[in-house]
Formats: sequence, C-alpha cells, structure tokens
Amino acid sequence: MVSSSKQPVDVLFINPGNRRAVYQKLGDDFSAIEPPSLAGLFATYVRNKGLSVAIVDAPAYNLSPEEAAQQVADQYEPVLIAMVVYGFQPSASTQNMPAAGATCRALKAINPNYKILMTGTHPAALPERTMREEACDYVCDREGPETILQTAQALKTAHPPKLNDIPSLWYRFGGVIMNNPPAPLMDDLDAEMPSVAWDLLPMDKYRAHNWHCFEHIHQRQPYVSLHTSLGCPYKCSFCCINAPFGKPSYRMWSPDTVIKEIDELVNKYGVKNIKFVDEMFVLNKNHVIGICDRIIERGYDLNIWAYARVDTVKDEFLDKLKRAGFRWLALGIESGSKHVRDGVEKGRFGREEILQVVRKIQDAGINVIGNYIFGLPDDTFESMQETLDLAIEANCEFANFYCAMAYPGSKLYTLALEKGWELPDNWIGYSQHSFETLPLRTDVLSAAEVLKFRDEAFMTYFKNPRYLALVEKKFGPEVLRHIEQMTRIQLKRKLYSPGGEALRS
Repeated sequence: MVSSSKQPVDVLFINPGNRRAVYQKLGDDFSAIEPPSLAGLFATYVRNKGLSVAIVDAPAYNLSPEEAAQQVADQYEPVLIAMVVYGFQPSASTQNMPAAGATCRALKAINPNYKILMTGTHPAALPERTMREEACDYVCDREGPETILQTAQALKTAHPPKLNDIPSLWYRFGGVIMNNPPAPLMDDLDAEMPSVAWDLLPMDKYRAHNWHCFEHIHQRQPYVSLHTSLGCPYKCSFCCINAPFGKPSYRMWSPDTVIKEIDELVNKYGVKNIKFVDEMFVLNKNHVIGICDRIIERGYDLNIWAYARVDTVKDEFLDKLKRAGFRWLALGIESGSKHVRDGVEKGRFGREEILQVVRKIQDAGINVIGNYIFGLPDDTFESMQETLDLAIEANCEFANFYCAMAYPGSKLYTLALEKGWELPDNWIGYSQHSFETLPLRTDVLSAAEVLKFRDEAFMTYFKNPRYLALVEKKFGPEVLRHIEQMTRIQLKRKLYSPGGEALRS
C-alpha cells in the first residue's frame, strides 16, 4: 500500500550536484548557488501537458547523493525520475556526473523499481556509455522535454511500457541497449516552455557569484539564472553546448515572454540579481534591444550579467544594456594568441580589438569579466604567457581562468581520442576547481604543466597591484578584503603539489 504521506508525482526532476567536490573550499562562500533553470523549464513543459511534477534540488540544500535519494523516498511516489545533468560553467555538465551517478545508485538501492531517465549535455553527448555505466533505465540524447513527457506517459499507461516510438530515447529491451531516432527541436519556446517553474524551487537558497555583487557584496540573495535563448550558433571546438541539439542551434524566447518572467521574479520573489544563462546573449539586435526596452520601461533596479563575444558587442547595445541593469558582461577572450584562437574557431579579432572592446564596455559603465583558457591545442608556455599578459593589460573587473577540457560532445574530446591523449578517469576530473582535475595536454605541454600555469596565473592576476587598485577604487575596501580572502584559498591538486614541479606525464 502506498503511504498517504507521500506525494504521488508523474515526473520528479532531480538537480544533482556536490559543491565541495566541484569547487573545493571556494564553494563555501565564493561560488554561486544556481537554481536548476533547465530542470525548471522541463517541469513547466511537462506540467503544461497535464502531468504532475516536483523538483528535488540537491545543491540548494547541500544534500549528499544519499540524502537526496532518501528525500525522494520519504516524500514522493514518482512514476519517472528525471536526472537533469547540467553545468553552470559553460559546457561543464560532466563535472556533475559523479553526483548524478551516485544519486541514481542510491535511489536504486532504496527501491530497485524506481524508473530513472538521465538527460542533459553530458548524457546527450555519451548516451550509450551512460546507459552502460550508470544505474539508470533511460537516457535522452537530445533536448529532453518531449522525451521525458512521452516516457512518463508510457510508464503510466502500459505495463510493460511501449518505448520504441519515443524520440531520442535510449532504453533496454531484453537486456540489449536500444535507441530511437532523434526528436525534432522545439520550435515555439514561448508556447511550450514560457518560464521556469519557480514555485517548485527553494527561492531563498540561491546565491549570486561573489563578483556579480561587487557593487553590493552583502546582497547576493535573492538570485536567479534564467534562459532567454537555447543553444549557440557558433562552433568553438572547446564547447559541447550543442550536444543536446545535434547541431549548432539558436532559438530565442520573445522579449514579451522574457519580461513576463522577469516581472514574476521581481514582483513575487523580490529578485534583483539575475544571470542570463544563455551561451550567447549579446547577439541578436531585436532580442537584446527588445528585452532591454521592456526592462527600462518598468524602471526595475536590476543587477544582471550575461555572456557576449568581442565581435558581438555593438555600440548601439551598450547604452540600452546599462540602462536596463546589465552590470556585467562576460567576454570569451580565451587566448592572447590569435593563432591559438584561430585554432579553436574563436573569431577573427586581434589583441587591439579585444582591448578596445573591453574599454568600450567599461566606458559605458558596465563591468567586464574576462574568460581565458590555458592549454588549447596550439598552446605553448609562450602563448599561455601571452594570454596572461593580455589579461593583466585588459585589467577587467574580474577574470575567470580555465584550463582547456576535452568535454564529451566537443571537438576537443574527439581530438583527444584521435591523438590518444589522456582523459580523466573519473568525471569529476572535468571540474576546473576539483582536486582530481585533469585538463587537456597540448602538443608540447603536459596536463600538469597547463594546470600549474593556470593556478599560478590566477594568483598573479588577483594579487596584481594594478588590479587591486582598480577593485578598491570601483568597489571599495570591503571588496578588496574579499578578494584578498579569496586568494588565501589554495586549491589542492592531484597533479602537482603547490610550490612543487608539475608532473610531465
């Protein structure tokens, strides 16, 4: 007999994650706690089709996989559990696979009859391997919502369920792994998934990144991340964002739909801090200006950040972005070497153009976060130093320093397999900040040499007197102390000991 204290639910979405494993000590105070925007969109889609839904957000409550599974067992009777494996660093859903896999195993240990579907960027990139290695019953190899819906409907209506006509579904039949043709991409985002199911989420738990709130460092909550588009039209070789779509794809919600969601977030939840999680927001003129105009009309006091490219930041955008509350733009600068950038299909712009665009954004009153990558395939010590030199010269208000990772679903992953380069033996090794991090080697540098350079570059940048002077002048002494506290955290690395030599293997 089903316990009356448990909530029957057609689709239970789980957002898996482990902040300490992914970020080490940076996860305690400095990193964001992101709402699971993709799971929330999927929940809206399924609910609008007439099914009941719920969401368990493990990172929001800092739940272990075992604790998340126990919460499911204590509170719900799900027809289908959808494990949404998604990454809030660009392309980085793979780093959440250890938590996702452990949660699946914990669920099956409690109740082997739970039906679990894994979806997200990583499962879409490696669907067959995910079916072989993880304690799940199904995998979606494309976008997700329609596959989740039809799988739940099949489980509700037939025993055994009829699965062979559900698009994009991987499943087992007679112990053999089977897969169906892909589903078409959703055309009408406004009608099908107009907003995240915010009412299903613990809105008081989410927290903005430290730098996002440098202008009000003690007001990092409430916070949300939301989509105004899906996919990306570009084909950077280090990115796997288009794995769920099968090809470069870029679809947008209309400005009217976006502003309705912002209205709800501001008026119902008191949100000020917003991340536009789009892989590329500053791109389409009508989209960008349309959203800005609607925010400006309402007079909201917002603190928004979004991604842009050096070659998409147009003069006509900047005044509108500033007036709408865009306080930060994140620029994918990636490398100081044009040769290295060309090798990963990252635009045909040069050093001077990069610096001009940074200054143009800053002159408009918008802060810049520069994103840089060390260890791209053509990188050498000299080209990585060029990248660090460019970062120091640009002197953005914040900077992210990444190692090149061969994320499953990216061209770099295919390249690494072709060259026989070592890849992480555990998915957490794809996390930029984890102890187990194993970045991609280059033709001339070992993974350890790349990682050690990255970690030292981070400290060089954030201890640079010119940068610290900028921070104190723009944001005040409290933020300066915050930065100094951040640089006192030394990430532990398996590949090398701090102060020691990097391993060449």
